[in-house]
Amino acid sequence: MSIHATAIIHRDSELASDVSVGPYSIIESEVEIGSGTKIGPHVVIKPYTTIGNGCRIYQFASIGEIPQDLKFKGEKSYLVIGNNNQIREYVTLNRGTEGGGGVTRIGNNNLIMAYAHVAHDCSIGNHAILANAATLAGHITVEDYAFIGGLVAIHQFVRVGEHAYIGGKSAVTLDIPPFMLASGDRAALHGLNITGLSRRGFPEETVQALKKAYRILFRSGLRLAEAVDKVREELSGVPEILRLIDFLNTSERGITR
Repeated sequence: MSIHATAIIHRDSELASDVSVGPYSIIESEVEIGSGTKIGPHVVIKPYTTIGNGCRIYQFASIGEIPQDLKFKGEKSYLVIGNNNQIREYVTLNRGTEGGGGVTRIGNNNLIMAYAHVAHDCSIGNHAILANAATLAGHITVEDYAFIGGLVAIHQFVRVGEHAYIGGKSAVTLDIPPFMLASGDRAALHGLNITGLSRRGFPEETVQALKKAYRILFRSGLRLAEAVDKVREELSGVPEILRLIDFLNTSERGITR
């Protein structure tokens, strides 16, 4: 274990034997940190935080601070971070609240760039990217491989679907469907995330099916329920189409169009 002499680590925290902690970092009680994780200088990790294996947390990050929620009354809640995440400079990640299930959760292999903020009760999947100063309010869900551009602000309770892309400086108030490209204030859809789908190796026939679904769902003039029925009738053999339909049918906040 490589612990700088100026670091302060509470005796009730558990660090794997190969964790490194940089100068002036503070790790408070009831923190767990997995194998191979590297904590940079001047990082603060608050109680009830779990960090997995192979993560790297850069200088001046604030990890596991209490929620910025006036309803929070000091109850025990948690921040759970998975494996192989990169958390860059000045990132802030808050614990959950009783009203949101008590856990803020971050999956595996995510890149959270400098100055990004993840508020209480958010859930981030795997392989997501939050660019510089991306801001997530409370109770937000970000699915796998989503990309959130720099200076994007997302309203409470919004869902961002898998492989979606949100362009920089956008203000998002409604759910962003999977596989779509969105941007603007307020955000609107601008077609498929073609570049992202190509990078992920989606077959051409799947991309063409998603293009057709996009035209039916969002550009045909049909009511959404009618458009969903039409897509299901014509394209239901494509797994990605079924996931898209399920996302639309389970939206509670409403869909970005």
